[in-house]
Amino acid sequence: MFGVWAPGEDVAKLAYYGIYALQHRGQESAGIAVSNGRQILVYKDMGLVSQVFDESTLEALRGHIAVGHSRYSTTGASTWHNAQPTFRPTMDGSIALGHNGNLTNTSELQQLVAGLPSSNGELDIHARNLETSTNDTSLVTALLAHHPDTTLEQRAMELLPQIRGAFCFVWMNESTLYAARDPQGIRPLVLGRLERGWVVASETAALDIVGASYVREVEPGEMVVVDEDGLRTMRFAEPEPKGCLFEFVYLARPDTRISGRQVHGVRVEIGRRLAEEHPVDADLVIPVPESGTPAAIGYAERSGIPYGTGLVKNSYVGRTFIQPSQTIRQLGIRLKLNPLRDVIEGKRLVVVDDSIVRGNTQRALIRMLREAGAREVHVRIASPPVKWPCFYGIDFATRAELIANGLTTDEICASIGADSLGYVDLEDTVAATEVPKESLCRACFDGVYPVELPEPEHLGKHLLESFPEKLAELSASNPLAAGQRSAAGAGGGDALERP
Repeated sequence: MFGVWAPGEDVAKLAYYGIYALQHRGQESAGIAVSNGRQILVYKDMGLVSQVFDESTLEALRGHIAVGHSRYSTTGASTWHNAQPTFRPTMDGSIALGHNGNLTNTSELQQLVAGLPSSNGELDIHARNLETSTNDTSLVTALLAHHPDTTLEQRAMELLPQIRGAFCFVWMNESTLYAARDPQGIRPLVLGRLERGWVVASETAALDIVGASYVREVEPGEMVVVDEDGLRTMRFAEPEPKGCLFEFVYLARPDTRISGRQVHGVRVEIGRRLAEEHPVDADLVIPVPESGTPAAIGYAERSGIPYGTGLVKNSYVGRTFIQPSQTIRQLGIRLKLNPLRDVIEGKRLVVVDDSIVRGNTQRALIRMLREAGAREVHVRIASPPVKWPCFYGIDFATRAELIANGLTTDEICASIGADSLGYVDLEDTVAATEVPKESLCRACFDGVYPVELPEPEHLGKHLLESFPEKLAELSASNPLAAGQRSAAGAGGGDALERP
């Protein structure tokens, strides 16, 4: 997620490079919204950032404010209608919004949207795109857009305290850029300064790529507003920091800084601690590239075993962990990595990976290494066992999917075909971050959820799949549903209907 306010700059290209730097966080769809002060234009499509945009498309997105997004679906199917930024006309303009995270009170928000008054026709405007959108982001956008007797800023301050879960929002109307982070600060969000403007982004790596200087993190429970009068901030909730530990382990880029710590350095330190906890006699330490590389460096450094490259990664295949279906995920494992036979043949290997979620990657990988002549394969994992589902923005949402739920370490070792298996201890993982344990969300490792969860029937990726049917009835009699645009939403048709 990336937002920029910068008059005189080519904000569409800044947003493009910003979300390009954040491509690792989502590879299903991408979009950019731009305001020129009079209207908002939105362009989005399925695919990688480089597939969705070309020079001519970016050239057409002219303005001084932009919001960009690359999607990894955790609520709502991987479809074009769920791509972001989402767009809504309002009675005094329009808004476009991007979201990183996952909400836990989606059912409550669903009821709030269903109860919006329709006497002035505004609900019909909201309902038009919600007929096909099935993600929590669309609900928030609709609720923000409904502000008939107040400003968008005031409406946000009313609404944000009612939203639960992990969220970082970046949104805009025709004149102003907004950003907000949940009170727990589960997902990262940072603020940067350009010579002629301001930037907000999911990671500091996106600031680097556009030449923005890092200012600070957006605080948990804080809303940031940027317009022609400059930057101002306000607090909508008291901070209760619970930053995601899995960001340090896997999700964030290694060149990103979180809580003042370079992610690469944290991962190297985890590797050192892993070597102390689980030593083994071996000839070579190799990483599962690229997320296992820093920990493998640390393991080799502390163990004294030489570090080497035993696996070649195809850089043009997306992260297997993040793919939306099991079939694609398993195919992706075979496409992604290939062993270097002359490096590993006859060797006793320590293979360092960032985590084991389902076990598919490691099982296929160990088979490949043995076929290539590895004499022994000792797997070392730079995180504790993932035993609990994440409801805050990572898509392993059922315990049944998690191999560490119900199997001991020895049983997992046998299941994946390794000679030995060792996980780093949770306390050592936390210590490597230098962030106090009470300030981290560790739910996927220890089952302690910092934000209260609703009943199971109100959770799940496809919770909203039936909701559009209800909204369709509300919009059936509205002329906008027949394809007309409101004056307020001029230029936003690309966000409302597939071109």
